[in-house]
Amino acid sequence: MLFSSVTFLYYFFPLVLVLHFLMPHKTTKPRNYVLLLFSVVFYAWGEPKLLLLMLAQSFSGWFFGLFIERWRGKKLSKAALVAALVVGIGGLMFFKYADFFIENFNAATGISVPLLRLALPLGISFYTFQILSYDIDLYRSECEMQPNYFTFTTYVTLFPQLIAGPIVRYVDVAAELAERQITLTAFAGGARRFVIGLGKKVLIANVLGELVDICKTSGEHSVLNAWLYIIAYALHLYFDFSGYSDMAIGMGHMLGFKFLENFNYPYIARSITDLWRRWHMSLSSWFRDYVYIPLGGNRCSKPRQVFNILVVWFCTGFWHGAGWNFIVWGLYFAALLLLEKFVLGKVLDKLPRVIQHIYALVFILIGWTIFDAPTLVTAGERIAALFGVGDTALAGVSSLYYLRSYAVPLILATIGATPIVRRAATWVQQKRVTTVLEPLTVLLLLVLVTAYLVDGSFNPFIYFRF
Repeated sequence: MLFSSVTFLYYFFPLVLVLHFLMPHKTTKPRNYVLLLFSVVFYAWGEPKLLLLMLAQSFSGWFFGLFIERWRGKKLSKAALVAALVVGIGGLMFFKYADFFIENFNAATGISVPLLRLALPLGISFYTFQILSYDIDLYRSECEMQPNYFTFTTYVTLFPQLIAGPIVRYVDVAAELAERQITLTAFAGGARRFVIGLGKKVLIANVLGELVDICKTSGEHSVLNAWLYIIAYALHLYFDFSGYSDMAIGMGHMLGFKFLENFNYPYIARSITDLWRRWHMSLSSWFRDYVYIPLGGNRCSKPRQVFNILVVWFCTGFWHGAGWNFIVWGLYFAALLLLEKFVLGKVLDKLPRVIQHIYALVFILIGWTIFDAPTLVTAGERIAALFGVGDTALAGVSSLYYLRSYAVPLILATIGATPIVRRAATWVQQKRVTTVLEPLTVLLLLVLVTAYLVDGSFNPFIYFRF
């Protein structure tokens, strides 16, 4: 079930809100049970056969947590943590990467081992990391054990962030699972954030997604088509994913949870290092805290730092998908981060800001070209086309037509990817008229989105792939 669907907007979520607020307020358990029930329904709506896998993984994380706490200070506590890691990562590797390993084994040996062709469980990359964060934090004594399996499973299955993040750590919501208050101000702010995210997803990301598909299937080999495709893809990806994050954060506020931010205008970055402080921040911080720092982080020799960064970015790329393009994409950014860390850092700082932005954007777009390519050969061809290498025309009839046709959404998306709109909104909020204007604007946006959805328009979600 997509957040950007009529079923979710006008049936599922309103029913959740009504029942959530009708529950007794003295304790959060009744409200948690409502959320657990609807989260299970939400997941089963799209993945009924794999619901048991998610519940089993949740039970595994909670079960091993009991023994991590019971045997605290003993070697058995570490053994319980290792077991939790093996089960959690093992499940992710089996369902997401089994065929990748079989395909490469077959290619290397000439043997024809049959592929398993397993369905990719929805949200497995996200909920696995959430479960692991609980067990690791519990072992480190950074959170308290959750004795109630149903409360823990409520955390794991929370439908606002289940399928696309942000990756929420147990330590960040533990207090709210035990006790939470929902104020009118918080609810209104959450509703506004949800509708804005919905608008980003439906009115911008979906429109640009259409342009991406057109450019990829047009058959035109031109520099303009290559740039039109990758710029549209970069903006589509950002508004698609950040829109979902906004909706998740907004729903969290409406239900009494404060999820952390996941994006901070990544396309205004002035370096690749800056980009990864702004893009998918919950994933970046997860790898930093649970992989990079345990490996030694920056507190070691330079060769070891290089190794640590390569490991983290190999894992980051592989986390996104079972394909060599994702691995190369991760190592590509690792190489750029290493160059900035040890070679280019001081040079970049001395350049004019506009040059820094251009540098960052060019390498970001090349990275997204690798990310979206079905094969490395295709990635190479698309990157070559960006720079007019080979038999590539400057422009074609098709690319010129679609550039004119999609000029307005491209311009609006470019502006929306910067803080300009937020600053304008902040200025307007200081005026008295905003008391009436703001809710009317949000309502109008919801009406426009609904009209778009009722029309049955293009409405995919790109991160279902991962």
